[in-house]
Amino acid sequence: FKQKTAYEISLGLVGSEMCIRDRDYLIAIMNKQLLTEMQDAIKNTVTDKKIGVAFSGGVDSTLLAKLVKDMGYDIHLLTIGFQDSHDINFAKEVNQILSFQHSVSEIDPEKFKEVSQKINQTIKTDNLSWNENSIAFYYVAELAQKNDLKTVVTANGIDELFCGYNSYREAIETGEDEVTKMMVEKLKNEGEMMVAINQVTAEFDVRMIQPFLLPNFTEYAKKIPISEKIHGSDDMKRKHIVRELAIDCGVPEVAAQKQKKALQYGSQIHKSLLKSRKTS
Repeated sequence: FKQKTAYEISLGLVGSEMCIRDRDYLIAIMNKQLLTEMQDAIKNTVTDKKIGVAFSGGVDSTLLAKLVKDMGYDIHLLTIGFQDSHDINFAKEVNQILSFQHSVSEIDPEKFKEVSQKINQTIKTDNLSWNENSIAFYYVAELAQKNDLKTVVTANGIDELFCGYNSYREAIETGEDEVTKMMVEKLKNEGEMMVAINQVTAEFDVRMIQPFLLPNFTEYAKKIPISEKIHGSDDMKRKHIVRELAIDCGVPEVAAQKQKKALQYGSQIHKSLLKSRKTS
């Protein structure tokens, strides 16, 4: 007899059959299972005990930081962005509560164009998102090297697997099949992009690790009911099961409930890259 998972049980409960008590019980089971799967993904990918964590203060990176800290890793939060950018200010605000070791690097606007052109030549694509993310992680890797870190752990994969992006709101209007299709496409792109990013960060002898892109974890996460990730086309928060787990794990409320703001926007890299391209 094979014990059913929480999401397999939930599929068999509809309408009045799933009372509030039943749902709360199932959510508790799913949260526990999600925590275990995340911890396993980290154990299976992060071998160094001294690690950096790419940190913006949002729910994904804060949950990751809390998990690795609680698992006994020696962690150092790493935040990058232009002066007075959202990510720098918000990361500082969240870490006032966490009190983890934290380093912040402000991007030099005078050197930004030169750096962005060098990275474009390294990754050999004009894909805007790939360039923006590669630039961001270039600066994260530089900051890691300054702090004698060889490994940086990132929360990439959560937005793809738990409907973090705004585009999932459009997909859910069509139906859950469209959400699943988009998820597969975004995961493929993210995995390929992180290979390119590691080519960039190799300059600093720093490796970026994404536990939540591990095949075992992605296969598990894809089976979690979409209704636990996004509630409809007007859902501005999304990633609900991740937010609930974050609260359970002691992530500050201000981080757990923060709406999505992608790294390239929060750091102001997107705006600066577009500006530099116009002046080329």
